[in-house]
Amino acid sequence: MAVPQAVTGEHDTEGVLARLRQPRRPRLWFEVLLIAVSYWTYSLIRNAVPEQKGKALRNADWIWGAEHDLGIAVERSVNHAVNSMSWLIIGINYYYATLHFIITLGVLVWLYRWHPGRYAAARLVLFATTGVALVGYYLFPLAPPRLMGDGHFVDTVMVHHTWGSMASGDLKHMSNQYAAMPSMHIGWSMWCGLTVFALASVPWVRVLGLLYPATTLLVIVATANHFWLDAVGGVLCLAFGFTVARVWFGTVPYALPRVVAVAGREPVGAAQSA
Repeated sequence: MAVPQAVTGEHDTEGVLARLRQPRRPRLWFEVLLIAVSYWTYSLIRNAVPEQKGKALRNADWIWGAEHDLGIAVERSVNHAVNSMSWLIIGINYYYATLHFIITLGVLVWLYRWHPGRYAAARLVLFATTGVALVGYYLFPLAPPRLMGDGHFVDTVMVHHTWGSMASGDLKHMSNQYAAMPSMHIGWSMWCGLTVFALASVPWVRVLGLLYPATTLLVIVATANHFWLDAVGGVLCLAFGFTVARVWFGTVPYALPRVVAVAGREPVGAAQSA
């Protein structure tokens, strides 16, 4: 009698895992709550990481030296060149402070509305990417270029008195200033760009999807908030996120069915176009 019970228990466990891995229709109230709580938790943990100023500055010197050895240490030149055009750098400051959130939430809403079958897997990529970034903030505190004492970088938010960025000005005490590696501006923008490129049906929208992370890379360097290598860290975190989603769902999010079947009804989104 004991053997069949054990086998049945194993099958029950496998059945639960299979159901959890199966794409299902997202529920709006749950998603809003989940995203709000997750971002609050992320911000809390990120800002609770000790601001190891001395170590962060030493790591910044090491990164800057490594980039010189690699021949890619052009951040200061980009920062000074863009800063010389006030109209451009002011727009870039606001880009850095706002689009990071607006575009990411916009893509999540678009997925929820038009690609419900892929939503959960794509959301998992984003959450896993953000989660592993917290490990980077803890293990490798890094000062952004604008905080390097002898780096001669321009803190564009301070110089041009723009608002909204928690990296400088009056809001800097609300955010960990030494959590520059990896760059989640790049991790999130790459997630947005790849998602739009993979799923959008309009060609020019797909092109915009690719331009978004490329523009964000220029922005994070021009504002002296990140090194090039911080962007590499963001891409590696995103690769980890995609790996987690592939292991859990058995494929990449974009290969899953666009619609989700609901018992007794037409599949959700069947009459909608991407």
